[in-house]
Amino acid sequence: MDIVITLVAPGLLDPRAVARVVSTLGADHAERLSDQATDIFASGLPGQLRAAAASALADEAVDIIAQPVAGRRKRLLISDMDSTLIGQECIDELAAVHHLKPKVAAITERAMRGELDFAASLVERVALLKDIPEASIERLLAETITPSPGAATMVATLKANGVRTVLVSGGFTQFAEPVAERLGLDAMFANRLLVADGKLTGAVADPILGADAKRERLLAECDALGIAAPDAMALGDGANDLAMIGAAGLGVAYRAKPAVAAAADAEICHADLTAVLYAMGFKAGEFVSG
Repeated sequence: MDIVITLVAPGLLDPRAVARVVSTLGADHAERLSDQATDIFASGLPGQLRAAAASALADEAVDIIAQPVAGRRKRLLISDMDSTLIGQECIDELAAVHHLKPKVAAITERAMRGELDFAASLVERVALLKDIPEASIERLLAETITPSPGAATMVATLKANGVRTVLVSGGFTQFAEPVAERLGLDAMFANRLLVADGKLTGAVADPILGADAKRERLLAECDALGIAAPDAMALGDGANDLAMIGAAGLGVAYRAKPAVAAAADAEICHADLTAVLYAMGFKAGEFVSG
């Protein structure tokens, strides 16, 4: 099988590191995508080549994405929001209004690691948000919620090249709608916090969007585009992303929990989200600023 192994560093990619990987894999050739990214072409199985490249790079801060050459340019990107497209967990930031962030964040962490049922833990956490003013959400969006590095460029470049971009989140529409608008995503799907008299009620609307719903959304988007799941890339960090990551042609773990990183086809833990563009074969000169 013809495989492309994409190396992406957070800064300059050392040519000596590239040479070691080329030698280790007995690669056919390498092609530079930018000063921080290079494609290496070889034959074999993606998992084995990725492992061999990782061994050659030892402890260097380089992300490694191995996939078949055929079909690497995807038609759909479906992405988680919290701790993926943005650098925060919105529910934890809301909890800070009631001075409960450590308590809620601990539950969030366990849920994202897959140690707790997502829906049950979400109901438990949202109950603690009761009576928080809805206006607190606008303040958090203005002062606290920030896109992850590279997110705007990633989305803008994909859209300019005809790739549909979709946010699907176990978080809340009150955050997801503004984030999707800010980044220019094509669509968003999330849970909805219930509000009465300008305050959160401590409840979330049914049905809760969890892991199965994320996978179903990926498949529905593929159907709408007339493509198959291998033409999609899924991006996420937590256990509730595992189903869609597993269903996609390329499942990518971003700054992810250990179980997610272990299950994904690729992991981005050093570079920013422009690594997604390199994974699809874009060169830096093709990037569009967001």
